[in-house]
Amino acid sequence: MKIGVNILNFGPGTDPGVLRNWARTVEGLGFDLLMVSDHVAVTPDVAERYPAPFYEPFTTLSWLAGLTTRIRLGTTVLIAPYRHPLLTARMAANLDGLSGGRLVLGVGVGWARQEFAALGIPFERRGRLTDEYLRGIREAWADTADYGERRIPVWVGGNSDAGIRRAVRLGDAWHPLRSTMPWLRGAADRLKTAADEQGLPVPALTPRIVLKITSAPVTGPDRLAGEGTIDQIMDDLAQLRLLGAESVVLDTYTGDPSETLRPETAWQALGAVAANLSLSHAPSLPTASALPATSALPLD
Repeated sequence: MKIGVNILNFGPGTDPGVLRNWARTVEGLGFDLLMVSDHVAVTPDVAERYPAPFYEPFTTLSWLAGLTTRIRLGTTVLIAPYRHPLLTARMAANLDGLSGGRLVLGVGVGWARQEFAALGIPFERRGRLTDEYLRGIREAWADTADYGERRIPVWVGGNSDAGIRRAVRLGDAWHPLRSTMPWLRGAADRLKTAADEQGLPVPALTPRIVLKITSAPVTGPDRLAGEGTIDQIMDDLAQLRLLGAESVVLDTYTGDPSETLRPETAWQALGAVAANLSLSHAPSLPTASALPATSALPLD
């Protein structure tokens, strides 16, 4: 099972230097994938959660591709209706080629009604547009002479039954976001049922979970996967592996934009996970001495 990280490409504390340090820290710790989110117009509904500056994902990932060597790069998630499918296909194929085949294209339908209005896109049609655009992207990629021969993996987000069905029809993986472990177990069953009903293969499971380390155990039915003591978090990862997850993306953001002013807190949490992974199933992870000097992360 591969472990990725959702890095913060928005907020008052984010600038090119911080983004560079995010990428070098995540790659230096030995994680497999770094992903960024997507908004185009920072309307009031977006700014409440993800304030400016907001670095556009294709531009940002293209730059980070030149600053990294091994780690895969992706979107969690690109809002499919915001861009013409031929434009998305072209940018994704170019980024994949320039990075040496490292792109993962995570897509979703979007939620910010004001942003849809600012872009002149009908909010009520976002699901149908996403389906149409995903088909268009795949058709464009089928022209191998123009877009290259490697198949770029498409992760389809959305926690609803519609999102599950869309992942089965049009995705290589289903990418649910921030949920509990019991919910994920039930959803994995629903994913298989949806695939069986459509007579299609079951897509890979690639959830994004929170990463919030606490000193005391978190209990109760509302505990999110990835929330609690380091032992609880490692147990969640082990359970996801047993559930068949191909990749898991860790998300350190808890919703407070001021967190972007203190990225070292997130890097320390990621360092703790990396240290525990190195003791269990990933002995090749780097030691503290291999970390970028700018991150200054303790691993104990």
